[in-house]
Amino acid sequence: VRGPVLEPALRSFTGYFAMPVQHGMTIGELATMFEAENRIGARLTVIPMQGYRRDLWFDETGLKWVNPSPNLRSLNELILYPGVALIEGTNVSVGRGTSTPFEIVGAPWIDGHALASALNGRDIGGVRFEPADLTPADDRYAREPCHGVRITLADRAALDAPRLGCELAAALRRLYPLRFDIAGMLGNLGSRESVAALAAGGDAPTIVASWAPALRGFEALRIKYLIYR
Repeated sequence: VRGPVLEPALRSFTGYFAMPVQHGMTIGELATMFEAENRIGARLTVIPMQGYRRDLWFDETGLKWVNPSPNLRSLNELILYPGVALIEGTNVSVGRGTSTPFEIVGAPWIDGHALASALNGRDIGGVRFEPADLTPADDRYAREPCHGVRITLADRAALDAPRLGCELAAALRRLYPLRFDIAGMLGNLGSRESVAALAAGGDAPTIVASWAPALRGFEALRIKYLIYR
């Protein structure tokens, strides 16, 4: 359970409920919470899964992988997604239109070596960065040569994905203060305070620490709707 809790005023089609980026709940648990807290009045039935444990990664379940979205084609991409997608609303490609979406980030105006060096110096748990070039076939910067970084997931248990997203934004803000559209993060991050802090040059770990009070409040609500322990 990580990330800022969505500000109610920023609710949207993709931000339906005041919860963090990583909510740590199953679809059935979310449905139960939405029904109760929003008083929807649906005739809801949730059928519990058999053999499910909260500590399981998908590749430990024995289930066949099915892409949950056209641009989430592997478990590694899914693990990186809650971090890398935080900058998707900005003027940076997150790899849509390439063979490895959410594993690569770039733009025509980025120096990949400089960005990789800046990020590797931040000691971000679970990931490492190397310079990379990309030319998306579609989506942002379609058919334009871009430069940036490839993100390698080295230790999935050590990754704090929302912190990764903040570190990406902070590095781009430091390196390209006149080019990087940091305001575009607001819709996915869901916190005006955090975007303002990043725009002012704030340190990512400090911003992450500021989320703790709201996360504790959400966890107190969440526990009422957990089907699995």
